[in-house]
Amino acid sequence: MSGLDLDPTQLDRYSRHIIMDDVGPEGQRDLLDAEILVLGAGGLGAPIIQYLAAAGIGTIGIADDDEVELSNLQRQVIHGNDDVGRKKVDSAAEFVASLNPDIDVRTHDLRVSPDNVEDLIDGYDFVVDGTDNFQTRYLVNDACTLAGIPFSHGSIFQFEGQVTTFAGTDDSPCYRCMFPEAPPAGMVPNCATAGVLGVLPGTVGCIQATEAVKATLGKGQLLDGRMVFYDALEMEFDTVEITKKDECPVCGDDPAIDSVHDVEYTESCAITRESDPEISAN
Repeated sequence: MSGLDLDPTQLDRYSRHIIMDDVGPEGQRDLLDAEILVLGAGGLGAPIIQYLAAAGIGTIGIADDDEVELSNLQRQVIHGNDDVGRKKVDSAAEFVASLNPDIDVRTHDLRVSPDNVEDLIDGYDFVVDGTDNFQTRYLVNDACTLAGIPFSHGSIFQFEGQVTTFAGTDDSPCYRCMFPEAPPAGMVPNCATAGVLGVLPGTVGCIQATEAVKATLGKGQLLDGRMVFYDALEMEFDTVEITKKDECPVCGDDPAIDSVHDVEYTESCAITRESDPEISAN
């Protein structure tokens, strides 16, 4: 579709957007023309996918290679009892189709690796990272930063979450500006071993979806250069600044990383010239 040729059903479905001065029919058309990739169809990916589909993001890519497990259902709200044992990408695509038939879903049933990440993100306007391990986060950061594709990062742990957006401009920091290398293995427990409050990823994922919608509309201020920390127990939000580092190995003045193949995405995610194993994106 081109121009503002919204059909009567779309005018009704998106009417609460269309009556907004900062969205209107032009903004809704931008949403319908957008192509956004969601990495992970789990705790964070579920609310991200749900709200991007409801908002009318015309093309949503979903990358995940996991199957739905019963223990997922405490927080992964796009999957249900009948989906246990199914591929998450298939369950997620079926959910989107039932919610909004306008949406074209591209499923990527794969593990994200240095060998496929560049092709995976190619052509998407925005990437939303809902993965749950440092290796994939560094891989996504490096690939998106090198390609100039904006992306949102989110993470959760027990009662706490954090969200930021890397806009991909010359002045924007990246994930390595905060953390040049990953912490030692085992220092930060994951949700499988430490647990997570079921409603927490809903809050964090909705903020990530909001950032993706704002970026598509070109409205408001993204969390570029800022990270929001959310404490659900205290119901507090704190914001810290992220400074672009001249010495950053991927976005600095003299970057050492020219390709994702320059990095070994295991343990510290340090620079190397060796080939890399596949990284899970779940």
